[in-house]
Amino acid sequence: MEFRPCIDIHNGKVKQIVGGTLTDENDSARENFVSEMGAGDYARLYREKGLRGGHVILLNGTDSPYYQADLDQAADALDTWRGALQIGGGVTAGNAADFLEMGASHVIVTSFVFDNGEIRYDRLEKLVSEIGRKHLVLDLSCRKKEGNYYVVTDRWQKYTKQPLDVSLIHELGSYCDEFLVHAVNVEGTGTGVDQELLSILSTDSLVPITYAGGIGTMEDIRTIQEIGCGRVNFTVGSALDLFGGILKFDEIVTKF
Repeated sequence: MEFRPCIDIHNGKVKQIVGGTLTDENDSARENFVSEMGAGDYARLYREKGLRGGHVILLNGTDSPYYQADLDQAADALDTWRGALQIGGGVTAGNAADFLEMGASHVIVTSFVFDNGEIRYDRLEKLVSEIGRKHLVLDLSCRKKEGNYYVVTDRWQKYTKQPLDVSLIHELGSYCDEFLVHAVNVEGTGTGVDQELLSILSTDSLVPITYAGGIGTMEDIRTIQEIGCGRVNFTVGSALDLFGGILKFDEIVTKF
Protein backbone atom coordinates (compact mmCIF):
# COMPACT_ATOMS: atom_id res chain seq x y z
CA MET A 1 0.00 0.00 0.00
CA GLU A 2 1.34 3.40 -1.00
CA PHE A 3 0.42 6.99 -0.21
CA ARG A 4 -0.39 8.96 -3.37
CA PRO A 5 -0.46 12.76 -3.04
CA CYS A 6 -2.98 15.01 -4.78
CA ILE A 7 -3.35 18.48 -6.26
CA ASP A 8 -6.98 19.42 -6.94
CA ILE A 9 -7.46 22.62 -8.94
CA HIS A 10 -10.75 24.54 -9.14
CA ASN A 11 -11.32 28.05 -10.47
CA GLY A 12 -7.57 28.43 -10.90
CA LYS A 13 -6.78 27.65 -7.24
CA VAL A 14 -5.51 24.58 -5.42
CA LYS A 15 -8.47 23.51 -3.28
CA GLN A 16 -10.10 20.77 -1.34
CA ILE A 17 -13.85 20.55 -1.87
CA VAL A 18 -16.76 18.36 -0.85
CA GLY A 19 -16.93 16.21 -3.96
CA GLY A 20 -20.66 15.70 -4.03
CA THR A 21 -21.28 19.46 -4.14
CA LEU A 22 -19.32 20.13 -7.34
CA THR A 23 -21.46 21.60 -10.11
CA ASP A 24 -20.83 23.25 -13.44
CA GLU A 25 -23.50 25.86 -12.70
CA ASN A 26 -21.56 28.99 -11.75
CA ASP A 27 -18.48 26.73 -11.35
CA SER A 28 -19.44 26.21 -7.72
CA ALA A 29 -18.54 23.76 -4.98
CA ARG A 30 -18.51 23.73 -1.20
CA GLU A 31 -14.93 24.44 -0.21
CA ASN A 32 -13.00 22.85 2.65
CA PHE A 33 -9.76 24.66 1.90
CA VAL A 34 -8.35 27.17 -0.59
CA SER A 35 -4.56 27.28 -0.71
CA GLU A 36 -2.35 30.33 -1.02
CA MET A 37 0.26 28.03 -2.59
CA GLY A 38 0.28 27.19 -6.27
CA ALA A 39 0.18 23.73 -7.80
CA GLY A 40 3.89 23.99 -8.58
CA ASP A 41 4.65 24.55 -4.88
CA TYR A 42 2.92 21.29 -3.98
CA ALA A 43 4.67 19.46 -6.81
CA ARG A 44 8.01 20.76 -5.52
CA LEU A 45 7.23 19.40 -2.06
CA TYR A 46 6.23 16.01 -3.47
CA ARG A 47 9.44 15.95 -5.50
CA GLU A 48 11.52 16.68 -2.38
CA LYS A 49 9.84 13.73 -0.65
CA GLY A 50 10.24 11.48 -3.68
CA LEU A 51 6.49 10.90 -3.95
CA ARG A 52 5.37 9.56 -7.32
CA GLY A 53 1.96 8.65 -8.67
CA GLY A 54 0.15 11.70 -7.34
CA HIS A 55 -2.81 12.99 -9.29
CA VAL A 56 -3.48 16.51 -10.53
CA ILE A 57 -7.21 17.00 -11.13
CA LEU A 58 -8.74 19.87 -13.11
CA LEU A 59 -12.16 20.29 -11.54
CA ASN A 60 -13.63 22.78 -14.01
CA GLY A 61 -15.12 21.70 -17.31
CA THR A 62 -13.26 22.45 -20.53
CA ASP A 63 -15.93 25.02 -21.43
CA SER A 64 -15.51 26.87 -18.14
CA PRO A 65 -13.89 30.33 -18.16
CA TYR A 66 -11.64 28.99 -15.39
CA TYR A 67 -10.34 25.97 -17.30
CA GLN A 68 -7.32 27.76 -18.75
CA ALA A 69 -6.34 28.97 -15.28
CA ASP A 70 -6.62 25.38 -14.04
CA LEU A 71 -4.50 24.24 -16.94
CA ASP A 72 -1.82 26.85 -16.25
CA GLN A 73 -1.58 25.70 -12.64
CA ALA A 74 -1.38 22.09 -13.74
CA ALA A 75 1.31 22.82 -16.31
CA ASP A 76 3.48 24.35 -13.59
CA ALA A 77 3.07 21.26 -11.41
CA LEU A 78 3.81 18.83 -14.23
CA ASP A 79 6.91 20.76 -15.27
CA THR A 80 8.13 20.92 -11.67
CA TRP A 81 7.97 17.13 -11.09
CA ARG A 82 8.23 15.78 -14.62
CA GLY A 83 7.31 12.17 -15.22
CA ALA A 84 5.97 11.70 -11.70
CA LEU A 85 2.43 13.12 -11.63
CA GLN A 86 -0.79 12.02 -13.29
CA ILE A 87 -3.37 14.46 -14.67
CA GLY A 88 -7.11 14.25 -15.20
CA GLY A 89 -9.83 16.60 -16.36
CA GLY A 90 -10.88 17.06 -19.97
CA VAL A 91 -8.57 14.35 -21.30
CA THR A 92 -9.43 12.81 -24.69
CA ALA A 93 -7.60 10.76 -27.29
CA GLY A 94 -6.97 14.02 -29.10
CA ASN A 95 -5.06 15.73 -26.29
CA ALA A 96 -3.72 12.90 -24.13
CA ALA A 97 -0.28 13.00 -25.75
CA ASP A 98 -0.12 16.76 -25.15
CA PHE A 99 -0.44 16.21 -21.40
CA LEU A 100 2.35 13.64 -21.50
CA GLU A 101 4.53 16.15 -23.32
CA MET A 102 3.75 18.66 -20.57
CA GLY A 103 5.36 16.27 -18.11
CA ALA A 104 2.59 13.95 -16.91
CA SER A 105 3.46 10.31 -16.35
CA HIS A 106 -0.16 9.26 -17.01
CA VAL A 107 -3.46 10.75 -18.06
CA ILE A 108 -6.58 10.02 -16.02
CA VAL A 109 -9.78 9.46 -18.00
CA THR A 110 -13.45 8.95 -17.20
CA SER A 111 -15.91 10.99 -19.25
CA PHE A 112 -14.26 10.37 -22.61
CA VAL A 113 -14.55 6.61 -22.15
CA PHE A 114 -17.88 6.50 -20.30
CA ASP A 115 -19.99 8.42 -22.80
CA ASN A 116 -23.77 8.68 -22.64
CA GLY A 117 -23.78 6.19 -19.78
CA GLU A 118 -21.97 3.42 -21.65
CA ILE A 119 -18.37 2.23 -22.01
CA ARG A 120 -17.05 3.34 -25.38
CA TYR A 121 -14.53 0.62 -26.16
CA ASP A 122 -13.69 2.30 -29.46
CA ARG A 123 -12.55 5.38 -27.57
CA LEU A 124 -10.71 3.30 -25.00
CA GLU A 125 -8.85 1.46 -27.73
CA LYS A 126 -8.07 4.77 -29.44
CA LEU A 127 -6.50 6.07 -26.22
CA VAL A 128 -4.40 2.95 -25.84
CA SER A 129 -3.33 3.26 -29.47
CA GLU A 130 -2.35 6.91 -29.03
CA ILE A 131 -0.41 6.75 -25.76
CA GLY A 132 -0.13 3.08 -24.72
CA ARG A 133 -1.82 1.48 -21.71
CA LYS A 134 1.27 2.20 -19.56
CA HIS A 135 0.33 5.90 -19.60
CA LEU A 136 -3.41 5.47 -18.95
CA VAL A 137 -5.26 5.61 -15.63
CA LEU A 138 -8.98 4.87 -15.70
CA ASP A 139 -10.96 6.85 -13.16
CA LEU A 140 -13.79 4.67 -11.84
CA SER A 141 -15.02 7.19 -9.28
CA CYS A 142 -18.51 6.26 -8.21
CA ARG A 143 -21.63 7.13 -6.26
CA LYS A 144 -24.03 4.75 -4.58
CA LYS A 145 -27.58 4.53 -5.88
CA GLU A 146 -30.24 1.96 -5.09
CA GLY A 147 -27.74 -0.28 -3.33
CA ASN A 148 -25.11 -0.33 -6.08
CA TYR A 149 -22.08 1.78 -6.95
CA TYR A 150 -22.21 3.40 -10.38
CA VAL A 151 -19.36 5.06 -12.22
CA VAL A 152 -20.01 8.82 -12.47
CA THR A 153 -18.76 11.27 -15.09
CA ASP A 154 -18.60 15.01 -15.80
CA ARG A 155 -16.95 15.92 -12.52
CA TRP A 156 -18.99 13.31 -10.63
CA GLN A 157 -22.32 14.87 -11.61
CA LYS A 158 -23.75 12.26 -14.01
CA TYR A 159 -24.46 8.62 -13.28
CA THR A 160 -23.54 6.11 -15.95
CA LYS A 161 -25.38 2.83 -16.41
CA GLN A 162 -22.19 1.01 -15.45
CA PRO A 163 -21.97 -0.53 -11.96
CA LEU A 164 -18.56 -0.62 -10.36
CA ASP A 165 -17.96 -4.21 -9.40
CA VAL A 166 -15.24 -6.84 -9.42
CA SER A 167 -16.02 -7.95 -12.97
CA LEU A 168 -15.55 -4.40 -14.30
CA ILE A 169 -12.19 -4.07 -12.56
CA HIS A 170 -11.01 -7.33 -14.07
CA GLU A 171 -12.39 -6.43 -17.51
CA LEU A 172 -10.80 -2.99 -17.77
CA GLY A 173 -7.49 -3.89 -16.14
CA SER A 174 -6.03 -5.00 -19.47
CA TYR A 175 -6.55 -1.52 -20.96
CA CYS A 176 -4.77 0.64 -18.37
CA ASP A 177 -1.85 0.93 -15.97
CA GLU A 178 -3.87 1.93 -12.88
CA PHE A 179 -7.31 2.73 -11.54
CA LEU A 180 -8.27 5.80 -9.50
CA VAL A 181 -11.49 5.57 -7.49
CA HIS A 182 -13.05 8.43 -5.54
CA ALA A 183 -15.84 7.40 -3.19
CA VAL A 184 -17.89 10.45 -4.08
CA ASN A 185 -20.53 9.94 -1.38
CA VAL A 186 -17.90 10.60 1.29
CA GLU A 187 -15.33 12.60 -0.73
CA GLY A 188 -14.16 15.66 1.18
CA THR A 189 -16.17 14.85 4.30
CA GLY A 190 -13.51 13.29 6.55
CA THR A 191 -16.27 11.13 8.03
CA GLY A 192 -14.60 7.78 7.38
CA VAL A 193 -13.86 5.57 4.42
CA ASP A 194 -16.44 3.64 2.42
CA GLN A 195 -15.77 0.13 3.64
CA GLU A 196 -18.22 -1.54 1.27
CA LEU A 197 -16.53 0.05 -1.73
CA LEU A 198 -13.11 -0.90 -0.36
CA SER A 199 -14.25 -4.52 -0.24
CA ILE A 200 -14.88 -4.35 -3.98
CA LEU A 201 -11.52 -2.69 -4.61
CA SER A 202 -9.66 -5.31 -2.60
CA THR A 203 -10.03 -7.76 -5.47
CA ASP A 204 -6.82 -9.13 -6.92
CA SER A 205 -6.67 -6.52 -9.69
CA LEU A 206 -4.33 -6.74 -12.65
CA VAL A 207 -3.19 -3.16 -11.96
CA PRO A 208 -2.80 -0.91 -8.89
CA ILE A 209 -5.86 0.84 -7.47
CA THR A 210 -5.82 4.15 -5.59
CA TYR A 211 -8.74 4.94 -3.27
CA ALA A 212 -9.82 8.45 -2.24
CA GLY A 213 -12.67 9.64 -0.05
CA GLY A 214 -13.63 10.16 3.56
CA ILE A 215 -10.23 9.70 5.19
CA GLY A 216 -10.13 11.69 8.42
CA THR A 217 -7.88 9.76 10.81
CA MET A 218 -4.94 7.38 10.84
CA GLU A 219 -7.44 4.69 11.81
CA ASP A 220 -9.16 5.22 8.46
CA ILE A 221 -5.85 4.57 6.71
CA ARG A 222 -5.37 1.38 8.73
CA THR A 223 -8.88 0.35 7.67
CA ILE A 224 -7.88 0.75 4.02
CA GLN A 225 -4.81 -1.37 4.68
CA GLU A 226 -6.86 -4.07 6.36
CA ILE A 227 -9.85 -4.26 4.03
CA GLY A 228 -7.71 -3.66 0.95
CA CYS A 229 -5.36 -6.48 1.98
CA GLY A 230 -2.44 -4.10 1.54
CA ARG A 231 -3.13 -3.86 -2.20
CA VAL A 232 -5.12 -0.61 -2.33
CA ASN A 233 -3.18 2.67 -2.42
CA PHE A 234 -4.70 5.79 -0.89
CA THR A 235 -4.74 9.56 -1.15
CA VAL A 236 -5.66 12.08 1.53
CA GLY A 237 -7.20 15.45 0.76
CA SER A 238 -9.03 17.71 3.21
CA ALA A 239 -7.81 15.86 6.31
CA LEU A 240 -4.14 16.47 5.47
CA ASP A 241 -2.34 19.31 7.23
CA LEU A 242 -1.15 20.57 3.83
CA PHE A 243 -4.81 21.37 3.16
CA GLY A 244 -5.83 22.61 6.60
CA GLY A 245 -6.52 19.22 8.19
CA ILE A 246 -5.14 17.38 11.21
CA LEU A 247 -3.29 14.45 9.61
CA LYS A 248 0.45 15.09 9.43
CA PHE A 249 1.87 14.87 5.92
CA ASP A 250 5.34 14.00 7.20
CA GLU A 251 3.98 11.20 9.40
CA ILE A 252 2.09 9.61 6.52
CA VAL A 253 5.11 9.88 4.23
CA THR A 254 7.28 8.23 6.87
CA LYS A 255 4.87 5.37 7.53
CA PHE A 256 3.78 4.65 3.98
